[in-house]
Amino acid sequence: MNKIYPSAAEALKDIVADGQTVAVGGFGLCGIPEALITALRDSGVKDLTAVSNNAGVDDWGLGLLLETRQIRKMVASYVGENKEFERQYLSGELEVEFVPQGTLAERMRAGGAGIAGFYTRTGAGTPAATGKESRMFGEHEYLLELGIQADVALVKAWKADRAGNLIYRRTARNFNPVVATCGRVTVAEVEELAETGELDPEAVVTPGIYVQRVVVHAHPEKRIEQRTVR
Repeated sequence: MNKIYPSAAEALKDIVADGQTVAVGGFGLCGIPEALITALRDSGVKDLTAVSNNAGVDDWGLGLLLETRQIRKMVASYVGENKEFERQYLSGELEVEFVPQGTLAERMRAGGAGIAGFYTRTGAGTPAATGKESRMFGEHEYLLELGIQADVALVKAWKADRAGNLIYRRTARNFNPVVATCGRVTVAEVEELAETGELDPEAVVTPGIYVQRVVVHAHPEKRIEQRTVR
């Protein structure tokens, strides 16, 4: 089995379309699938619902798709690094659904596990509860949160084999494993490629059953959001 595609553009060519929900891995700019995000922008698809921890910065990450107005709705936990995001949101051009970070991760994990929804105390009694079903368990109120299933999931891993088994590197792992499970089609961008059978099974975090396509991007930029020099 060989899931390797020659380029990010080829990997996305026949699976992305207008109006889709796209889940994207990363935390800030750490562990984002740089080449796949650029290829998604270049594909020209629009009216996307993007599900990700954050919206990148003005000129990198999902900020690239905001610049070109390809994102209609953003489902995220944090958006404080992107001025264009702020402008579009305040002007009513961009729909935003803010989700507590742990809840967002669990919603994607649940979607990947085939769990329709779950109850959590997080957000109860706050504006995050607006419009959501709630229920008392014992003395506490819990909110019903729905699992997320994306049409396409884009993730970044350190290493993969040709069967799509993924190993992540340090903090670049972040949201990527749960994003990988919640996509109907998952595309992984990796820095290194191993032959099938070469990876230590104990080191594999995302089994290849969740990954349909793999792209090698050996030299990513790995930008830093805020570089501080003392």
